[in-house]
Amino acid sequence: MTSAGYDDDFLGIRVPLPRPVADRPVRELPYPRFTVLLDPARTLAAVTGVNIDGAALRDVPRTGEWRLDTRLPVGEQAGPELYAANDLDRGHLVRRRDPGWGGAAEAREATEATFFYTNAAPQAAAFNQSKELWLGLEDHVLQYADATAQRVSVFTAPILASEDPVYRGVAIPRRFFKVAAWTAAAGDRMPRLEAAGFMLDQSELLDLRQGALAVPRLGAFRTFQVPVAEVADLAGLELGPLTAADVLTAPAVRGEGGWRPLRSPEDVQLG
Repeated sequence: MTSAGYDDDFLGIRVPLPRPVADRPVRELPYPRFTVLLDPARTLAAVTGVNIDGAALRDVPRTGEWRLDTRLPVGEQAGPELYAANDLDRGHLVRRRDPGWGGAAEAREATEATFFYTNAAPQAAAFNQSKELWLGLEDHVLQYADATAQRVSVFTAPILASEDPVYRGVAIPRRFFKVAAWTAAAGDRMPRLEAAGFMLDQSELLDLRQGALAVPRLGAFRTFQVPVAEVADLAGLELGPLTAADVLTAPAVRGEGGWRPLRSPEDVQLG
């Protein structure tokens, strides 16, 4: 497997891969066109970063099977036992199609690499419009970027909070974040970095009171556009230039507490 990993300079403006603050230990795992920083204590990703060339994406058939990464001890990655016989999905953090661009062989290799358990996080299996919106946010950003700026870097992970409920020995995240970054032309025609932050909240879908997972049939995912600075605080990450590049700056477009609820792609603020 070619493991070049996330490229800091992919956008033409340097955007370093976010890293945990306070020297929190992580395992750095490069894959084709994306990198996972895994928290070995939580056995889940602290952050993932992927480079997406929207102008060169391929429609690659779905191939690949979920597997453990042999570069890590089994005990440091949440594997198949977490997802067996319950209502938890193995939620891709880096989406399957995101690194699938360029030549046919390299695109297939990259999409198959997204099936490592290190790139998965437990998500409630209920599926509705909010989850569809969450999965389509990157497509929406790509469509927004103009024809000469179709490159996007995306950072996604669960919020690994100390109060997350424990199930089968794994603390189940209640929230997930996504930060998308791209470039746009400023008034002087020089490229400038822009970024948008999003949060998905599945708290209402998780019931672990009896030590087993229960998911309400009519529960709802909630998706928000949030200030990138709040993503950094909640996730305990250093987001570097992404915070200053946040497009969600006008108070009028924010909801209460700075979080903008999303019900459709038209609710997303990108400029």
